[in-house]
Amino acid sequence: MDVRSMLIERGIRPERRLGQYFLADEGIAARMVEYAAVTRNDTVLEIGAGTGSLTGHLNRAAKKVYAVERDQALVALLRERFETEASATEILEGDVLALHVPAYNKVVASIPFKISARLTYRLLLHEAGFGLAVLLVQQEFAEKLVAAPRTAGYGRLTVLAQALADVAILETVPRGAFCPPAPVIGAVVRLQESAAKRKLVRDKVQFFEFVTAAFAQRRKKLKTIFKGRLGEERATCAELEQRPEELTPEAFVHVAGWLTGEH
Repeated sequence: MDVRSMLIERGIRPERRLGQYFLADEGIAARMVEYAAVTRNDTVLEIGAGTGSLTGHLNRAAKKVYAVERDQALVALLRERFETEASATEILEGDVLALHVPAYNKVVASIPFKISARLTYRLLLHEAGFGLAVLLVQQEFAEKLVAAPRTAGYGRLTVLAQALADVAILETVPRGAFCPPAPVIGAVVRLQESAAKRKLVRDKVQFFEFVTAAFAQRRKKLKTIFKGRLGEERATCAELEQRPEELTPEAFVHVAGWLTGEH
């Protein structure tokens, strides 16, 4: 049964104000699982499981799937479809931003557009790490993740993502791939945590706070923004002559570590 038919049969009306645009294209769902290279060794977190289009593919590929959904009617549908003795899937009801989720090593999800930023920050700052994430998000949001310095989309999200992970856009997703059709074009992105990058950022929260402070005044030079932290020796650093929007993620890591005495 297709997504639209399932919704009609259950009398479920998607809440556009909550960003409920359900992935209905089985080909895209299958490719997302392939992009994440999900195997029987993996425990996967799915966020915003909806009607289960992606859940079904994950259920067949993974050792364990934790599928999170907050809508009670959809939770009932998902439990009916997937919570059987032979299933690898456990349905978790609630807001993923508030739930305690068991350990996982991969995230594969078509996430509600409204929480794209909050969820991505949560994954990047997760103390235990997230391993690998393949996410279906808005194209505009995806482009921010891979943006280059001196471009309009470049900001704290870009810096945090690229400082901690290898990021790539894998494909764009048309509006019609969703039910109901989405108001914007989507994109599938992959974030792969990098052990080498992680070693350079010892305290992710402290680094995030540093980047946030910098981009709060993105047009000013770093030496002006952080003048209270600078001694005479540190004030001569060439990178401090640049503005946040000009500095690469790698340079941000260097400057943050230098100012905090970690490097």
